[in-house]
Amino acid sequence: MEVAPQDTAERVDRLIGHRKGIAEIRVALRIRTAQTVIRWLSGALAVTLLFTFIVANVAVGWSAIALANKIAIPIFALSAGTFWVIRSIEERAEGHYEKTARELKIELEAAEELRLLDAARLGLPVPDRQYSYKDSIPAELEGLRKDGRKYRRKHNVAQSVIIVGSLGATSVSALADTPPPLKYWAMGITFAVGAAAAFTGYYKWRERAFYLQQTADDIERHATAFDLGIYPYDEGEEHFRLAKLAKEIELLRVEQRKREQQLDQPHEGSAEVV
Repeated sequence: MEVAPQDTAERVDRLIGHRKGIAEIRVALRIRTAQTVIRWLSGALAVTLLFTFIVANVAVGWSAIALANKIAIPIFALSAGTFWVIRSIEERAEGHYEKTARELKIELEAAEELRLLDAARLGLPVPDRQYSYKDSIPAELEGLRKDGRKYRRKHNVAQSVIIVGSLGATSVSALADTPPPLKYWAMGITFAVGAAAAFTGYYKWRERAFYLQQTADDIERHATAFDLGIYPYDEGEEHFRLAKLAKEIELLRVEQRKREQQLDQPHEGSAEVV
């Protein structure tokens, strides 16, 4: 049964509305997640500093750690102020922003499911769906490269901590008569270096960034070849070339998922994953 053009236009408008709603929920989810993380971190830091401040001054005395107090008090005030500012913003929020990150995740899943149901009922021809698939490639590339930059930043930060921390700990430990404050600093630096090395080896941020960038480059290569009509998209009707493009990109996505699964496997079993 053919769908009337007017009915089709209304359904397409509904799909566009779904996409706008999903985009708004995603933005709200990112903001609410950042607010929650900042609120918890600032609150935990303020409580930790307050407890350490009281214990240290009772045990050692104000005059003995006067310099540390001058540093800790402003940091405590900044952490506590950040906590209350974020809390007040959350209380005055409206719309999507008054919901928690968990509620927004559930709402996002429901909105995407509703969009898929409306798209299925629309019954667009295969060529139209192929064109829609091709138009979604730039967003896919941006997502892959964004994730790659995120993992690359984490790896670079961890490597910087390892390099600078190793040099700093070695320099401090090389002192013949290391005073107690410097010993504590050396212990903290050594712990930070060990933690950074452990996280780098466990999460494999560099490998994840490399594979994401590689997949993005391969997808972009196929999309560019299709747009320019060069090999392997230089022959055949356009709908055949669109089908071939979709097939190649889906194969690249499958390979990327296999690589992610391989990185998530323990070291002993990683070689078993194809």
